[in-house]
Amino acid sequence: MEKLLEEKFDLEHKHPSQEALRRWRSAVSLVRNRHRRFRYTANLDKRSEAEQARRKIQEKLRVALYVQKAALQFIDAGNRVEYKLSQEVREADFGIDPNELASIVHGHDSRRLKFHGEVEGIARKVQVSLTDGVYLTDLPRRQKIYGFNQYVEKPPKSFWIFVWEALQDLTLIILIVCAVISIGVGIATKGWPEGIYDGLGIVLSIFLVVMVTSISDYKQSLQFRELDKEKKKIFVQVTRDGCRQKVLIYDLVVGDIVHLSIGDKVPADGIFISGYSLLIDESSLSGESEPVNISEENPFLLSGTKVQDGNGIMLVTSVGMRTEWGRLMETLNEGGEDETPLQVKLNGVATIIGKIGLTFAVLTFVVLVARFLVDKALQNKFLQWSLSDAMKLLNYFSIAVTIIVVAVPEGLPLAVTLSLAFAMKKLMNDRALVRHLSACETMGSATCICTDKTGTLTTNHMVVNKIWICEEIKNTSSEVVKGTDGKNTILGTPTESALLEFGLLLGGDFDGQRQKSNIVKVEPFNSVRKKMSVLVTLPTGGFRAFCKGAPEIILGMCSKVIGSHGELVYLTETWIENVMNIINGFASEALRTLCLAFKDIDDSFNNDNIPGDGYTLVAILGIKDPLRPGVKDAVEACLAAGITIRMVTGDNIYTAKAIAKECGILTDDGLAIEGPDFSSKSPEEMKKLIPKLQVMARSLPLDKHTLVKQLKDLREVVAVTGDGSNDGPALRAADIGLAMGIAGTEVAKENADVVIMDDNFTTIVNVVKWGRAVYINIQKFVQFQLTVNVVALVINFVSACISGSAPLTAVQLLWVNMIMDTLGALALATEPPNDMLMKRPTVGRGISFITRTMWRNIIGQSIYQLIILLTLQFYGKELLRLSGSDATSVLNTFLFNSFVFCQVFNEINSRDMENINVFRGMFNSWVFIVVMFCTIVFQILMVEFLGTFASTVPLSWQLWLFSILIGSISMVFAVIIKQIPVEPARNTTNSQHYYGYVALPTGPELA
Repeated sequence: MEKLLEEKFDLEHKHPSQEALRRWRSAVSLVRNRHRRFRYTANLDKRSEAEQARRKIQEKLRVALYVQKAALQFIDAGNRVEYKLSQEVREADFGIDPNELASIVHGHDSRRLKFHGEVEGIARKVQVSLTDGVYLTDLPRRQKIYGFNQYVEKPPKSFWIFVWEALQDLTLIILIVCAVISIGVGIATKGWPEGIYDGLGIVLSIFLVVMVTSISDYKQSLQFRELDKEKKKIFVQVTRDGCRQKVLIYDLVVGDIVHLSIGDKVPADGIFISGYSLLIDESSLSGESEPVNISEENPFLLSGTKVQDGNGIMLVTSVGMRTEWGRLMETLNEGGEDETPLQVKLNGVATIIGKIGLTFAVLTFVVLVARFLVDKALQNKFLQWSLSDAMKLLNYFSIAVTIIVVAVPEGLPLAVTLSLAFAMKKLMNDRALVRHLSACETMGSATCICTDKTGTLTTNHMVVNKIWICEEIKNTSSEVVKGTDGKNTILGTPTESALLEFGLLLGGDFDGQRQKSNIVKVEPFNSVRKKMSVLVTLPTGGFRAFCKGAPEIILGMCSKVIGSHGELVYLTETWIENVMNIINGFASEALRTLCLAFKDIDDSFNNDNIPGDGYTLVAILGIKDPLRPGVKDAVEACLAAGITIRMVTGDNIYTAKAIAKECGILTDDGLAIEGPDFSSKSPEEMKKLIPKLQVMARSLPLDKHTLVKQLKDLREVVAVTGDGSNDGPALRAADIGLAMGIAGTEVAKENADVVIMDDNFTTIVNVVKWGRAVYINIQKFVQFQLTVNVVALVINFVSACISGSAPLTAVQLLWVNMIMDTLGALALATEPPNDMLMKRPTVGRGISFITRTMWRNIIGQSIYQLIILLTLQFYGKELLRLSGSDATSVLNTFLFNSFVFCQVFNEINSRDMENINVFRGMFNSWVFIVVMFCTIVFQILMVEFLGTFASTVPLSWQLWLFSILIGSISMVFAVIIKQIPVEPARNTTNSQHYYGYVALPTGPELA
């Protein structure tokens, strides 16, 4: 089985190839209900159509955006569309038509923009102030005329659609036909109402199966819909009512003043108002990789594009479906999400078992019919046929079809979806938003986590702790803005906020300083430059450049330093050595170090670029960012689980080492290295370093990407955190990309698989725990379902061969199918994680899903149940001392009851595949308790009150106790089975981790 699963049903964790996706689909040959089986798999045909539509839109945009302006002007001269204001627009006091406003940005129509008076003229015509923004009372009027910032989406499926899809099951359709024929034949032979009971029992059972299945599937869809809404929640910074505030992207209206910074996604079409070095990546729309410089000369911003560098302010001109991004999103909604590796693997398991089940069903039917015909021939009645004979053959056929219902485990792949949906909902409550289904599953197999320091391991609340200074600090890009409550608020990165807070504490006047000088140019901080520069005019004439950033970068730009008496001193080798000692001293105390410098420039300066040398060093700052509570325990839990933690940070190596030691990441024999040094090594040298590598400091996004690639080459399952727009490649390359919800940019979140909403490392560990729970829960469910399959198939086949009848009727088999399928999945696939999961070894690449431990339990339980049930089938009357006309009915009912209770207790056994104590944490899973209770109650109803439909008779209390005893003994038998040693499954990569440690112990040590 494993060989076939590896050949046909093996899928990559991320970005699987089209060939792999089509390969496993073609290998699935036996499917009862395609609507249900493939509900949560990607529709490759629709996806292909959507891709073609996307390319057409991109081509159209490429023509509109990149054809020479002269050509466009030539075309426009003869084909310019004239727009007239409608009565509705006039009554709303707006001066420009929505379609005309949209066309200006779509076509980059500079001529029409000038005609309307540039951005100021457009602002007047849409009735908005460029300083105060839109007023809240004005929102309904704008939404009525210019529309909502929402895209067309497919309407969600109603409950009745799920009912209809559940009824598309081929085997259920055949059984419904059989039931209808059975009712017709029954009325003809037995009369009314006795003749309808057998057929009506099947119909009612099918109704129950369909309703339970539909309710379960519908609830899953509601969970996914809720999670989908959370994924699409993007907040943007706007100015409204004269105040800076965050609003949901869907609440944007035409006229809003939006503030953009590095990593943001442009939320609507708009026109540039002001900004510095604004560089836009339009590849998502046009397919062109070259970024576009946005300025007053080229002021057009398109929805869905990304801010690659700089910052700016824009006026929203079009929203929703009036934007090209809106039309593109409509096509991107088609096709669905890629299926997960576990879903594919279980489709393979279901296919293999289904084929075996189909063979048994056909053999059972052939044996039953053959025995029936032989009996007729022996009685010389071969040519004498009656309606009761037809009824028997129909009953045999119904049993065979029902065996297929039980044997083809349609619920296996859907159990993965159920478990993932449950885990994703719980993780959402625990501040982790899973964007892709497969991530939750893959996270449980993570063997390595490459984590950022700032905000993830630390609190991200920075305070200037130490300072080496000669004069007053002046440089920051934070802003003091007025909030909706009228109070002053500091906006900016935590580092800049710390600097500004410190400046205000010294008595600095932020507004006063800003009014004295005008900002000419800004070069924002990014992870490549590792510095931020600003050029301002001086009241006395000339310019001054301020710069802050990483000490080694700023120090290299400086030629002077301010001495103790305020005099300018040349930066000699001695000075540099002293300064470096101060920097390293700060860093060794786990302080983030920062240098501040300035340079005065005369009026003759060409201000296209801010100078990069000749600065004067002003100060060195040591900023404290304390560890988050619980991080040390979380790191210890990961290490105990066999997961290696590596800190990858842009900070000074001394700062990184100090923090890494504090939280338990860096050990005495561990290696700390700077990113550029690591990237300069050859692949062979990297492989030698990686086993000891625990800290990578001063890393660039490219260094992080290189590390991820090398780890994956070593067969690691890698999780990586990232918050910047430049972290996109590393997040995409990792098996699991984790973006920060607070500090992370929209670009980082878009490239991530999981968004950590609170930026907390402890939450990442929680995702690992839930990922492991999903994997283990599905293994439990598969073990339980395969046991039921084996027993149900064998007992019906053996009984058919020996006695010429099947002990379990169609109605009873349908009930068993519901216990092991929908109810079994609910009970076992939704169990919450426990702390013991983090003491298990990681499940690396190449490990068999159905383990030897599972096969031991399946075979052991099947042997016990088959011995007991077959003994009862053939010797039950003597053993139970049954006599009288109803002895056979009582025995069959007792057999059915015992079989069901064997499954009930085996469901409890399956809660833990290795440990003896299967009750640990059982009462923490309310779903499991409810399912157990409902199963037992309905079993009592079937036996005691629904015998007419279920072919059962009421049992005495002694037989009830005996049935329960037979089921409960399976738990004792399970304890014996678990004592049988099982050789651990051989990892196809390596039985020993390449770090040299052996897998953690299993068995009694975990009890």
